[in-house]
Amino acid sequence: MKPGFLCWSVPFFLCALSAPALAEDAPAGANLEAGGLKPPDAVQSDQTAPPPSPTEANLDRADKEDSGRGLEFVWLNGEVGAETLGLQTFKANNLVDAKLVNSKQTGIMYGAGVGVRLLVFTLGARFRLGNFSDWDLWTLNGEFGLHIPLGRVEPYFNLGAGYASLGSFDSKNIGSNLSSAGLGAKGLDVRGAFGVDVYLTDTFTVGGNLSGDLLVLSRSGKSVAAGATTGTAEQQAAANVYAKDGSSVGAGATLSAVLGLHF
Repeated sequence: MKPGFLCWSVPFFLCALSAPALAEDAPAGANLEAGGLKPPDAVQSDQTAPPPSPTEANLDRADKEDSGRGLEFVWLNGEVGAETLGLQTFKANNLVDAKLVNSKQTGIMYGAGVGVRLLVFTLGARFRLGNFSDWDLWTLNGEFGLHIPLGRVEPYFNLGAGYASLGSFDSKNIGSNLSSAGLGAKGLDVRGAFGVDVYLTDTFTVGGNLSGDLLVLSRSGKSVAAGATTGTAEQQAAANVYAKDGSSVGAGATLSAVLGLHF
């Protein structure tokens, strides 16, 4: 072998042996693709999101089950139904003459309510008028309610109290003179109710309501007997009853259909 060939081949052989060592010692970020060397692709770790907390899971479930109605601030409704009322259920002290006037009757009730709502609580006022064969009764109550949203179906409980007025007595039972004298009674009405609203749309509901009333009524007889000198013997006897003060504690129950608007 010629000496010149050995002189040229030894340096090339040493460079070939040192190339892998230089690649291993190359700093991070250096261009390792020179000379045909290429670093392996970075391995992406599988970063799985942590499971949601119980609070987040409950909020997510509530969002899926929510009816989508959003918040409600104002409500109003109208109702009609049947009312059974006893004027002297618990106490009878000559509020009416029991011989001529049936103190326990069933009639038609008309009502309307309006109020505001904050989350599941409502506050408002309700007017009801009951038409009976011998007399009429109207009430005006303040009302507090608790609602239980279950999607499109919403049960609720109401408590209320306010003013009650009894009047419009049939003159055939008490005599025309007594009727024109303005015979009537007034007092306190306390009511508890349970109902259900079904949201047909976000603002319109249909439903039903079952309520019970406690009535505390009284009347003054000072001016009733004035001029009551005509009529049958029974009507004259009634005049003597109504000439005195009277009072009673009664009770009633009402079942009604309700249409409502909610905004």
